[in-house]
Amino acid sequence: MSEEYDPGAPSAYAERVLDTVELIPAGRVMTYGDVAEWLGEGGPRQVGRVMALYGSGVPWWRVVRSDGVLLPGHERDALAEYHAEGTPLRTSGPAADTQRGHVPRVDMRRARWDGQGAADAPGGAVGG
Repeated sequence: MSEEYDPGAPSAYAERVLDTVELIPAGRVMTYGDVAEWLGEGGPRQVGRVMALYGSGVPWWRVVRSDGVLLPGHERDALAEYHAEGTPLRTSGPAADTQRGHVPRVDMRRARWDGQGAADAPGGAVGG
């Protein structure tokens, strides 16, 4: 028996999270916590849950962990998107040694987006 999981229609909060993700410019990222802070509601776990259930239709690779580590199981797809968009990656050090099977991280200092310049910004700048 192969039934697909149907999470149902997204809640109003989930819609706001997804709308926020759509605003993140190509080549930039926000953390799960940044999205919650920008919205002024919820937290990183709530944003992560929304992304897990409904994020496939938005640029999910632009929402990352605060340490820049790529989403486990989706590294290859995320890296392809990061390369296509020119997202800054940390390529120094043993953790980014792709020759040994290690995956680079997002360079959070350079890639993190604070929400500035977004139309209809509910929460303003975030992060630090």
